[in-house]
Amino acid sequence: MSMHHDPDLNPGDDAEPGTPGTGEDVCDACAGSGKLSDGKPCPNCGGTGKVTEGIGGG
Repeated sequence: MSMHHDPDLNPGDDAEPGTPGTGEDVCDACAGSGKLSDGKPCPNCGGTGKVTEGIGGG
């Protein structure tokens, strides 16, 4: 079974932006800067400094 990867999602995203039950958060990998310590774009957030994460609980 092949996995389909949505090109709009970054590795750090749990879901597409705007998905119910999600919210925007600061990327933990780059602390929201969008860059790693070597100055390269953060691969976790795609250089945006933000990721979409699931929120809520139960």
